[in-house]
Amino acid sequence: MRAEWLPVLMQGSFSEIYIVDCVGLGFIQTNQAAQKNLRYTCEELSTLSMPEVVRGISLDELERILHSLHSGERAFAEIETVHARKDGSNYPIELRLFYCASGDKPVYIAIGNDLSARHASATALSHSEARFRAIVSNTPGLVYQFLQRQDGSIAFPYLSDGCHALLGLSAERLQADSSLFLELILPEDRQSYLDSMQVSASSMKAWNWEGRLWIEKWHDIKWINLRSTPRALPGQGVQWEGIMTNITESKQEQAEIKCSRAQLAELSAHVETVKENERTRIAREIHDDLGGNLTAIKMALALLKKRLPDDAALTEKTAYVDSLVDRTIESIHRITVDLRPGILDFGIVAAIDWQAKEFEKQLGIHCTFLSSKKEIALHPDQATALFRIFQEALTNIGKHAAATQVSVRLTRTNRSVRLEVVDNGKGIDATDRMKPKSFGIRGMVERASALGGQLSVSNAANGGTEVSLRIPLSP
Repeated sequence: MRAEWLPVLMQGSFSEIYIVDCVGLGFIQTNQAAQKNLRYTCEELSTLSMPEVVRGISLDELERILHSLHSGERAFAEIETVHARKDGSNYPIELRLFYCASGDKPVYIAIGNDLSARHASATALSHSEARFRAIVSNTPGLVYQFLQRQDGSIAFPYLSDGCHALLGLSAERLQADSSLFLELILPEDRQSYLDSMQVSASSMKAWNWEGRLWIEKWHDIKWINLRSTPRALPGQGVQWEGIMTNITESKQEQAEIKCSRAQLAELSAHVETVKENERTRIAREIHDDLGGNLTAIKMALALLKKRLPDDAALTEKTAYVDSLVDRTIESIHRITVDLRPGILDFGIVAAIDWQAKEFEKQLGIHCTFLSSKKEIALHPDQATALFRIFQEALTNIGKHAAATQVSVRLTRTNRSVRLEVVDNGKGIDATDRMKPKSFGIRGMVERASALGGQLSVSNAANGGTEVSLRIPLSP
């Protein structure tokens, strides 16, 4: 190396460089990096010795290290210590020390790098890791990293302490044999797990999966929810970071709610059946007993009328009683029809047609009815429920719709019967459908659900309201 290169290397280096006298350990020469970091001028440093700047090591230890260099015991020495600046502040530094026997005045050469940035980064990383561990330790479930390599093999680079509590396996064991996780998944749920993983890997979208695990340690089945975000690792594969949580309790609650709703639907259907049976019984008794008695009274009254003397007052009274009996017979007929329309005995098509005409006659709202077939055979319970829903739909139109026209269509397919009731009124708001006291709509929905059907109430395409009912046919 040429001598003229040395000043350039000395002053152009980012590292601190010190030339130290072997006898008094004074600084013979320092570069700009050293002067800048220590905040001394070159002249000020020439009056100082190495022990006055190096504070992180005792003088005896420093001399022992320098002696090992001077004696040739080692070619160089590395130490981490602290330098003291002119203003009294300190900073960490790593030094590499050499002994140079140049002519009659040997020297030590010290090359140093400021460790402040490295220590600050390490401190920040330590704090970040501490925060991460605190968050993970207070997160319910298992925080994990899952890697699918390019060759299809898998690994768990990271598993939190919640691994054992959730899976019954230690993190170390699962990391040693990552295939154990797939073995925990119940056979009937494995394919959905693998499919969802491949979809996430190919689309690079979030992986969200729910499934059941068999925990051998506790001989128990757990429902877990897996949520994670994928990212591609060049040359390695796809890695997900996410969390697994135990959702067994939530699933049990959902099952209980579903069971409770099913029981409630069965109870509601039973109540409706009992109500219809009771209505039929009452209607029959009113028709047979009261109707028969009133007919006998009317016949007796007609006979009595013929035998009465020619008295105007008695004739008027007889005519009044006769008209009263007629009105009572009409009331009984109306009540029995409301309780259980006898028209249902002629089939659902005839019953719907009759009710549509009665609605038009009573309220003056034009009502058209079309059926895909002249006769549609239904189980009596289905026919009654469909007819009651139709009655309630017409009642709602009469009360709220302000309509002038109603269109009714009854359609039978191979598997179901569909009823559509459309009016040209003012329509219905979503808030009205959700009102707590919308018992009419709620009752229609419950009747439909009890028969395994579906009912919807929505705004019609051309204005007004559409009630659509679908009931599956009994096998």
